[in-house]
Amino acid sequence: MLIDWFTVGAQVLNFLILVWLMRRFLYQPILNAIDAREKLIATKLASAAAKETDAQKEHDEFQHKNAEFDQQRAALLRNATDAAQAERQRLLDEAGKAAAALRAKWQKALRNEADALHHAISRRTQQEVFAIARKALSDLAGASLEERMVEVFTRRLHALNSSAKAGLGEALTTTADPVLVRSTFDLPAEPRAAIQQALNATFSADIPVRFETAPDLISGIELTTNGQKVAWNIAEYLDSLEKGVDEFLKTQGKPEAKAARKPEEAMIK
Repeated sequence: MLIDWFTVGAQVLNFLILVWLMRRFLYQPILNAIDAREKLIATKLASAAAKETDAQKEHDEFQHKNAEFDQQRAALLRNATDAAQAERQRLLDEAGKAAAALRAKWQKALRNEADALHHAISRRTQQEVFAIARKALSDLAGASLEERMVEVFTRRLHALNSSAKAGLGEALTTTADPVLVRSTFDLPAEPRAAIQQALNATFSADIPVRFETAPDLISGIELTTNGQKVAWNIAEYLDSLEKGVDEFLKTQGKPEAKAARKPEEAMIK
């Protein structure tokens, strides 16, 4: 079989032309398109990677801020809890102090009321006792008892101390009025003479005397002249005793109570 080299050469040339044409007009555009597509894809991938990096960065920042927010919230909650506990304790302390003050005030008020009631009862009892004593002594008093009291009164005149005697003597010399002798009942002549004699003997002079009855006196005799007084009667004893009881009631609860005056101290003024 004979080979037609012209035909073979023509086919080879045609093949090479076909390859060049395909490379020129088919493969190269496809390759260029593929390269462009690859570049586009690479660009998009790079952009996506950058966006992913940015997203991760933002996510990390968000997580960091969220952690900081949680810490701040926990700190605020802890501070608020501590402040609430402190305020609660302060209110409890204030309430305790207020309750203690109110209890002390209430106890003081109770003590004051008890003291006032005790004082009122004591004073009322005192008044009733002295009123009953005065009434009983007034009912028991009589002219015969008054006459016997003249003896006690004259002995008191004779027993005057120097200062009382000097004061009474000065009062007698500075007034022209007679000495006033008061008694619950009208004294008979003999007791009057005894009083007159006691005055004359005490002051070594003739002392003018005027006798009067005084129903307010309880079984006693009272001599007055120019502001001076010598007395002996049960009413004076009761008054002195009543004053002593008053002073005792007033000084109750004090460290040292003042001693009540003796009844005899009110007899000579």
